[in-house]
Amino acid sequence: MNVTPGVQRYDVILAGKYYLRELVEAITLEESLDEIAYRASIQLVHEAVPTVVPAQSIKIVGTPFGGTGTVTLFDGVVWEVESLTRGKRRLNITAYDRTIYLSRSEDEYLFPAGQTATQRIKKYAADWGIKLFSLADTKVPLEKAIYRSRPIYSMMLDDLRETVRKGGGMYRTRMAPTGLELFEIGTNKTVWVLESSRNVEEISHNQTLEGAVTQVKVLGKESEGKRTPVLALVKGETAKYGTLQKIYQDDKVKTAAQAKKAGQELLSGPQETVTVRMIDINTIRAGDKVKLDQRELIVASVMHELGSPGHMMLELMPTWMIRRRYYAQ
Repeated sequence: MNVTPGVQRYDVILAGKYYLRELVEAITLEESLDEIAYRASIQLVHEAVPTVVPAQSIKIVGTPFGGTGTVTLFDGVVWEVESLTRGKRRLNITAYDRTIYLSRSEDEYLFPAGQTATQRIKKYAADWGIKLFSLADTKVPLEKAIYRSRPIYSMMLDDLRETVRKGGGMYRTRMAPTGLELFEIGTNKTVWVLESSRNVEEISHNQTLEGAVTQVKVLGKESEGKRTPVLALVKGETAKYGTLQKIYQDDKVKTAAQAKKAGQELLSGPQETVTVRMIDINTIRAGDKVKLDQRELIVASVMHELGSPGHMMLELMPTWMIRRRYYAQ
C-alpha cells in the first residue's frame, strides 16, 4: 500500500476510565525482534494527572495511518513511573504490553516429543494468563524439551528456532489488541511501499563483516577426558571474506548429514541493515514486510514518534539476515 499522509489523533486511557489526551506531551512506541513486548513511553504534564502506579492498565488509541475511526495501538500495563520537575512538572510513564510477563517470569517445563511450537505457546499463555487471539500452526513436530529455571520467553524462542532448523517457517509472537498472536514473519496483509524519492526523509545503508560467519565447526557430544569429536566442518565464502569461524554444538545433532545442514544454516556473508526515517505509519510492527524502492525487506525494529504528523525509525533487513540473526542458534 502506498503512503498517503492524513490527520492522526491520539488518546491515552489510564485504568480504563481516565482520558489523558489534553495532558500528553509525547508518545513513543518501540518494538524489536530482540524482545517480545511492545514498549510505550508517555510524557504527561503533571498538573491534574490522576494517581499513576505500576500495574495499572493503560491504552493508546488513535487514527490508523491512511484510515479513519479509532483503533487500539497499544494495550498494556504501567511498568515504571517517574516524576520530573524542570520548569513544568512532568510525569514519564514506561509501559509494556502483557507479554512482558513472559519475558520477566521464570519457570520449568518438560515437554514430550511430537508437540509443535504452537501447542507449547498455548500452554505458556494459559499458565501466565495471556489471552490468545490468533495462533498460526507451525506444523513442525519438536523433540523432547527439558527447560530448567529460565525465562518463559527464552523457551518460546528455542521452540521457534527449532521449528526453523527443522525446515519450518520463521514465526513471531506479539500482542495484538485482542490477544496474543503467532504469525509467520513477513506475511502481513498490508505491505507498505516506501519510496526514497517521495516519502522517506533519510536512508542509511550499512554493510559490515561484524557478525559474518564463513566457516562452521559442528561438534558432537563431549566426553570426559577426550577431545570433542568434530561432526562437520562447513565452509562458506572463506576465499572472498576470510575465515570467520563459529563453533556449533547441539546434542540433538548426531549425524554428519545433520551437522552439515546445521552448519550451512549458520553461514552468512556481510551483515546488511537499512535504517529509514520517515513520516509515521503507526500500524507497522516488528516482523512486518515492507517494500523500499521495490525491494522487499523485513522490519527488525521500529520506533514510532506519534503525532500529526509523527515520525518513525525503521531498521530493515533482508529475509535471509533475519533468519541468521534471530533464528539460527
